[in-house]
Amino acid sequence: MKIGPYVLPNGLAVAPMAGVTDRPFRQLCRRLGAGYAVSEMVTSRRELWTSLKTSRRADHEGEPAPVAVQIAGVDPAEMADAARYNIDRGAQIIDINMGCPAKKVCNAWAGSALMRNEPLARAIVESVVAACAPQGVPVTLKMRSGWSAAERNAVALSRMAEDAGVAALAVHGRTREQGFPGAAEYDTVAAVKAAVGIPVIASGDIDSPPKALAVLRASKADALMIGRAAQGRPWIFREIAHFLATGQTLPPPATSEVAGWLHEHLLDHYALHGEERGVRSARKHIGWAVRALPGGEAFRARMNTLTGAETQLQALREFFQALAAQHPQLPPPAQPSAPAADAANDARHDVSIRHCA
Repeated sequence: MKIGPYVLPNGLAVAPMAGVTDRPFRQLCRRLGAGYAVSEMVTSRRELWTSLKTSRRADHEGEPAPVAVQIAGVDPAEMADAARYNIDRGAQIIDINMGCPAKKVCNAWAGSALMRNEPLARAIVESVVAACAPQGVPVTLKMRSGWSAAERNAVALSRMAEDAGVAALAVHGRTREQGFPGAAEYDTVAAVKAAVGIPVIASGDIDSPPKALAVLRASKADALMIGRAAQGRPWIFREIAHFLATGQTLPPPATSEVAGWLHEHLLDHYALHGEERGVRSARKHIGWAVRALPGGEAFRARMNTLTGAETQLQALREFFQALAAQHPQLPPPAQPSAPAADAANDARHDVSIRHCA
């Protein structure tokens, strides 16, 4: 799959998630099989660009290309300025946020609320594309299926975006009204794919290799974007890539291997955020990693009382050493609802897998 001049190594992308997809997490997911990652959203408000939070979000040191940055806002001129600001700091792809369902974002008419104002959405897209084009930077757009079940306008917006020069689209198969509960649907993604000639990335509820194959078949999308399922399980990308390419399910990783990945991730996390803030914000990553493991809930409760990076790392080492003594391979997650064996039998021969191989 291509986004502008960039040929991605596969069709598996890390979704932008506020407070989660910082540079260390994106780099970890890329090392473990993701072909592409989009940063957590950066505000278009100029007065906040110098804040510590924004400066950390604009840190791309050592990040593999292409570096993609998501921007959010409601003013076309501000959004264009935000695109230029992030390009100057290393962004090679600019992504426009029209998918965030958070109230604090939608109440300001940003995120998925923009889908209710198609003229403003067009003005923003055109302004950002015009700012990026002279520097050869492609623009992408992430949206939901619509504001509500009665207002599913992703197809109309996708045509508008393509006409305005957007290079690729990501569509989450839920409305803003749904938030994250309930099941994602892929008929809207399929309708968008049929309506445009640019790459389309499907998103929503992709939590296993068989589900990834099912979503590709249902949506006919060019790629998949995975968010919450990668929290605490970033190796899901290599599992899906292997399954789509071979039809075979990878065995669970070695417990010691998972411990090593988490240790490296936390060192990078502390380096970016500083020890005090890094220890606090690392707790969620640790919690996600251990929540489904034997003794994980008790360990997470204890972890939330610890301070200091070395104390946190030492506790983590001891937990995984004890776990590895009982489980050399990580205990597998719950089985997906779709029968893995049925999907695996013909995954190798399904035409949809060419997009992620």
